Amino acid sequence: MVVAQQYRQLVKDRECERGFASIKKTFPLSFEGEGDKGGEVDKQSHNRVRKMSNWQELEHKYFMNAVERIPVTLVRGQGARVWDEDGREYLDFVGGWAVNSLGHCHPVVAEAVAEQAHTLIQASNQFYTIPQVRLAELLVQNSRLDKVFFCNSGAEANEGAVKLARRYGKLRLNGAYEVITTINSFHGRTLAMVAATGQPKFQQPYAPLPAGFINVEYDNVDAIKSATTKQTCAVMLELIQGEGGVNLPDDNYLAAVRAWCDQMGILLILDEIQTGLGRTGTLFAYEQYGIEPDIMTLAKGLASGIPIGAILAKERVSVFTPGEHGSTFGGNPLACAAGYATLKFIIDNDIAGNAKKVGQYLVTRLEGLRQKFPFITDVRGRGLLVAMEFSTDIAQSVVMACLDRGLLVNRVKPNAVRFMPPLIISNDEVDEAIGILDRVLSSID
Repeated sequence: MVVAQQYRQLVKDRECERGFASIKKTFPLSFEGEGDKGGEVDKQSHNRVRKMSNWQELEHKYFMNAVERIPVTLVRGQGARVWDEDGREYLDFVGGWAVNSLGHCHPVVAEAVAEQAHTLIQASNQFYTIPQVRLAELLVQNSRLDKVFFCNSGAEANEGAVKLARRYGKLRLNGAYEVITTINSFHGRTLAMVAATGQPKFQQPYAPLPAGFINVEYDNVDAIKSATTKQTCAVMLELIQGEGGVNLPDDNYLAAVRAWCDQMGILLILDEIQTGLGRTGTLFAYEQYGIEPDIMTLAKGLASGIPIGAILAKERVSVFTPGEHGSTFGGNPLACAAGYATLKFIIDNDIAGNAKKVGQYLVTRLEGLRQKFPFITDVRGRGLLVAMEFSTDIAQSVVMACLDRGLLVNRVKPNAVRFMPPLIISNDEVDEAIGILDRVLSSID
């Protein structure tokens, strides 16, 4: 509740509405009332826009058919809410796929981006830039790792982490190059990361896949031990499998994997793309399991919507030399300014603590629905990364019915929906979402 109040005060104090001026010019809608809730549409102007350009039809005409979209066109957001081109308001429990850590258009991030955009946007890594160094310093000071490299996405971060592990294997492990990952994991969309991702539905369209990745059962340290050979340089894991269905490991699993890596002299890479930056109730999820990674990857919530990724490593593992890795846009001043503003706000305002408290409340309310509806078979998660599973494949129907009632949720599996709201949400917003879900689930035959 305190975090939500702080956010609303920031919006009020810093006149965040001025940041929506260009959107309102493009989409002539009239948003009225406190918080812009329930505004009326200037129908005559809006109809002119629709006659000139139907955005979804234009998307079908010009965009590759690679994305399964929900039939709604979003034009602006504020906090945990978004509005479509018709002026309809939605409570957002998708959060840009766990990206909008501070919500939409948070004034701290918007101001940092605006200021940096008027100062220096891109310079390339041929030169030193201050926002990059400031963000790297903040990450190192608040983690158990020593060195940072910035890129543009989670897939790039994981790709770079595997490159670093292979380089380490070549230098320190007699050329070892294989990386053990787990079934139902998700590590990105590049060809190598598709091979690392232990899901056949992502792999089969692109076979044959690059060699060097061994997919084994998740939450089974014996499977990792059996797959380890002299060619193994690293184990790469998500602490909680997000895209796989919000799958949590047993309490002792990660400690056992860490011990095995130490025993064998191989590296442990933790993919915190979805779990990091406060999402699970601590700044990094590894803190909850009593272990430390050799390499960690971040992205999604690091800049609250601005594309960025990061590879962090222990000093002894940081074996890249100049020219062995790089990125044109990685670590650019604009993204790093957004990342620094986001991370500092998360740390200074205990946003991870809010995610823990409100996440516990969300799970409690979802468990209440589970007691009411027998077709809900499981509620699981940590912090504000939560899934609800059903006995049959009704997830898409639930998603669409929630959409009709003004709530955005994510179908993570045919029989499960996922909740990844901004970390600044309040118990009141959870109650609002639960009320919608209750009505939706009551309508399921």
